[in-house]
Amino acid sequence: MVAALPVNRYVVLLFIIIVYLILGCLMDSLAIVLLTVPVFFPLVLQLNFDPIWFGIIVVRVTEMGLISPPVGLNVFVLHGITKVPMPTIFRGVIPFLVADVLELILLVSVPQLSLFLPNLM
Repeated sequence: MVAALPVNRYVVLLFIIIVYLILGCLMDSLAIVLLTVPVFFPLVLQLNFDPIWFGIIVVRVTEMGLISPPVGLNVFVLHGITKVPMPTIFRGVIPFLVADVLELILLVSVPQLSLFLPNLM
């Protein structure tokens, strides 16, 4: 039903990425992947995206969610280990989030970057 919507396939991918970012703020990465891939993977195949490329996108976006505010689980782990105040850690994470967003834009716009090595096999 979603694949039949009269929108560009990248709009659907954008919504999938947003779902992963929101879930990444609240859940562990393994739980996110186990819960969402059975739902999103057939949709991605129907939209003619490469499965390996989608797997790389899922891993990157899930990891982005684990360091993004307000709940970023990896930030809580870092706070527990170092005893640095949470606002300081979240301010330190912002440059990494910006770099991750730029990387994600690059991976989505140029899929061959992530498929170069698998295509050699």
